[in-house]
Amino acid sequence: MKTHDVIVIGAGHNGLTAAAYLARAGLDVLVLERNPYIGGAAVSRELYPGFTYSNCSYVSSLMRPEIMRDLDLPRYGLQITPFRGGLTMTRDGDYIASYRDRDMHRREIARHSPRDAESYDRYSAAVMRQCRFIRPMLLETPPDPTSLLPRDLRGLWRIGRAFRDLGPAGMYETIRFWTMSMADFLDQYFENDLVKAHFTGSSIIGTGLGPRSPGSAYVMLHHHMGEVDGTIGAWGYARGGMGAISRSLAGALEAAGGAIRTDAPVARVIVRKRRVAGVALEDGEEISARAVVSGMDFRRTVLQAMEPGDLPAGLVKAARNFKIRGSSGKLNIALDGMPTFRGVPADCPALAGDLHVTETIEEFERAYDDWKNGRWSRRPYVDLMIPSLTDPTMTPPGKHYMSIFVQYVPPELADGPWTSEKRDAFGRTVIDMLSEYSPDLKDLILHMEVRTPRELEEEVGLTEGNIFQGELTLDQLMFNRPAPGYAQYRLPVRGMYMCGSSTHPGGGVMGAPGANAAREIIADLRAGKRA
Repeated sequence: MKTHDVIVIGAGHNGLTAAAYLARAGLDVLVLERNPYIGGAAVSRELYPGFTYSNCSYVSSLMRPEIMRDLDLPRYGLQITPFRGGLTMTRDGDYIASYRDRDMHRREIARHSPRDAESYDRYSAAVMRQCRFIRPMLLETPPDPTSLLPRDLRGLWRIGRAFRDLGPAGMYETIRFWTMSMADFLDQYFENDLVKAHFTGSSIIGTGLGPRSPGSAYVMLHHHMGEVDGTIGAWGYARGGMGAISRSLAGALEAAGGAIRTDAPVARVIVRKRRVAGVALEDGEEISARAVVSGMDFRRTVLQAMEPGDLPAGLVKAARNFKIRGSSGKLNIALDGMPTFRGVPADCPALAGDLHVTETIEEFERAYDDWKNGRWSRRPYVDLMIPSLTDPTMTPPGKHYMSIFVQYVPPELADGPWTSEKRDAFGRTVIDMLSEYSPDLKDLILHMEVRTPRELEEEVGLTEGNIFQGELTLDQLMFNRPAPGYAQYRLPVRGMYMCGSSTHPGGGVMGAPGANAAREIIADLRAGKRA
């Protein structure tokens, strides 16, 4: 039987990233994917004739430019187009918009609060200081603070030096920022409720936190660490949908000699004498490998793919306690034309960005309260986009595709499990709310896919529907991700690794966990440590 150098479990974007780097290093790499298609959450699917949906992840920014250059992803079809702003609509027909043009953006804020317009540059500078501090760590293996190994000591020294370079005021600011709520952070700069609400959304997307929860300011930062065309914090659309990212990674992998098998669900990792020997598929087939890399989350990897007896009891307990709190849903809609929005000019460039309808911090908190009480939010926060305004390849001429990301949606309902009827009722809640702002929306709907945490878990493998494979809270970041002592992509079985978003630096279509894991695996295999 042939023995591969490395088997990667899961053809999500992190698994494909790791596999591409490993194949480029000359290793024999096989990726095993349980679904009939690749991409995990970063997929493009035609679920209605002529319409391409980004039916899970829906917008790009976090994908590291270093990875795009290393793997030459544009050569394999990847093209990211930045979008031109966004807006938050109000019930009285007004709105506040964001624009890429700095002067337009300041004038728009000034329309609601001249004082807030003057504060905006200070706010942006504060966010950028935090971005500059954390960004160099994204493509580094977290140092072990308990280790005396030279590499760990050097890593801790680099972090300490970067922290010292912030200066006394910056050091105090950083300590406060990483533990504070988004509401408290915004209160330092803005007075207008709508302005604050407009900047709040990125602090709660994908997480079981509200804007008044400590740690939500960091979640906002996590969403601002990416870039498009060199613009830090910008977001854009992958031409052809988010599956274009996965297809380009697969192209780089296959060009380097790697292989992908779909419809190949892994049942368990085979361990013999404390050493990985390969994997067993659900149909009983066994495939041998010198190393196995899991793109699944920490909990699934430890508790489902491996035998408890093969791992320390403390690690099994840590996996059980790993915080994965699903809070998100998704609607994908085929539209017969472009909807209108009350009070927003049809030629407003911000319509091509992200659209919202939550007007105050208090509305965010009430939506969060519903989630805590085991029901979907009665007036949810939505991150609504119409990608076809920027990428006409996604729909037939004259038609449009609408993507709606929704907070908050609990993985378990207080009145019992999710059913198809409850899923449809959740979808109606979202559409009914949006119809208050877009009276013609319902008449334009040709097809609608509604996804709750149940579908995200069953179809995509996101436990509880958590898009980050684990909460991005301080106790689960850096050398604590996924658990203290296990942040360097290795599990305590020779040849067993992790590369998913449960590892540093966390979730989003970033690729950094996959790239970092590949670097560690290559070093180990070349040194013969885990071969």
